[in-house]
Amino acid sequence: MEQLLHYCWKHRLMGTGNLLTIDGKTVEVIDTGLHNSNAGPDFFNAKVKIDGTLWVGNVEIHDRASHWFAHGHDKDSAYNNVVMHVVGEADAIVTTADGKTIPQVVVSVPQHVADNYQELLRTDSYPPCYKIVPELSALTIHSWMSALQTERLEQKTIAIEERVKQCGGAWEEAYFMTLARNYGFGINGDAFEQWARCIPLSAVGKHRDDLFQIEAIFLGQAGLLDIDEIAEKYRSKVMADEYFTRLVNEYRYLAHKFSLTPMDSKMWRFLRLRPQNFPLIRISQLATLYHERRTNLSMLAECQSLNDLRQMLTTHVSPYWETHYSFGSESSKSKKNLSAASIDLLIINTAIPMLFAYGRHLHKEDLCDRAFDILDQLKAENNNIVRMWQECGMEVKTAGDSQALIQLKKEYCDRRECLRCRIGYEYLKGDR
Repeated sequence: MEQLLHYCWKHRLMGTGNLLTIDGKTVEVIDTGLHNSNAGPDFFNAKVKIDGTLWVGNVEIHDRASHWFAHGHDKDSAYNNVVMHVVGEADAIVTTADGKTIPQVVVSVPQHVADNYQELLRTDSYPPCYKIVPELSALTIHSWMSALQTERLEQKTIAIEERVKQCGGAWEEAYFMTLARNYGFGINGDAFEQWARCIPLSAVGKHRDDLFQIEAIFLGQAGLLDIDEIAEKYRSKVMADEYFTRLVNEYRYLAHKFSLTPMDSKMWRFLRLRPQNFPLIRISQLATLYHERRTNLSMLAECQSLNDLRQMLTTHVSPYWETHYSFGSESSKSKKNLSAASIDLLIINTAIPMLFAYGRHLHKEDLCDRAFDILDQLKAENNNIVRMWQECGMEVKTAGDSQALIQLKKEYCDRRECLRCRIGYEYLKGDR
């Protein structure tokens, strides 16, 4: 039943315009939020009005309110920013780890939705118009895909320009921030962007020739050298690790020298990550890239081909991490290079948008054209969205195609913007 509550909340099938909290306050759902399939609250960045006051935060959903305590959310700080608890039965008042009482709304699943639940589970992964896809002309598909590809690059350009503004007009810093965000590969994207904001590149640049010092600043600013934040059962092993001790001492010296303040280490996610994706490994790879001056925007702008970009972004960890995935625990030796697939994702999500945005900024059409050319040289991404469209009969060859279809799914299908979609238009005008 909880999966069905998730579905009804996501698709606004429970009368969201006339909801009341269990203590009688009116609730208006502005945005149900982004569905989260990983650890943490069920929906991120929801917007709800409670008695006319707008709240922005996360939403958690349970069959019964008491499951909040059964799952330990009352002791988990990751749930402190939950602004609404959606339940089938309110059998308890719920509180967060920092003592706040969470507003609760009881929802009931409409009978016709419950009756069709199994069918909905089978078809929810497809857009409603999937049956018409094989009937569309090549011209219709090509023109719409081209528009979506440009729309997605322009959307990413807006995000980059916002980072440039936050960095006081420094494109170099905005590039590093964009690169760092995409090193999170989705799950740790927000944490990596916050981490990059904590890295004073002008100060770190004075120590760029010393990889150890760069790693000390990078890991220290990530909050990953704070012994108090390490679980007690691992603390003795970590404190006995000579490299960890050296890093801590070096970071303390550099933090004092540059008046550094680390980020909150609780932002990092390790759950369900493969060890090679741990933030510790990713940060060491970034430290190597920075040390070798391969995070410079000028170097990116000089790359003329897909091969140039791949060579620029190829990296590895420092010697210590060749035999470790975490402090105090040795592993078999490996350089832990970024995989070819990961490098291509960084090109798609960082290098190409940055070339396009920087080209727009400098009014250099050759940089913008190069971004499109390289995008069409890359193979299509292999993810759930791309596979969904392929199963619908869509031909997906290049990364340009896959980026267009990601844009279509996220900005049109998920938002039910069928009237703005060219496929939706073809579907609606047909005699069915």
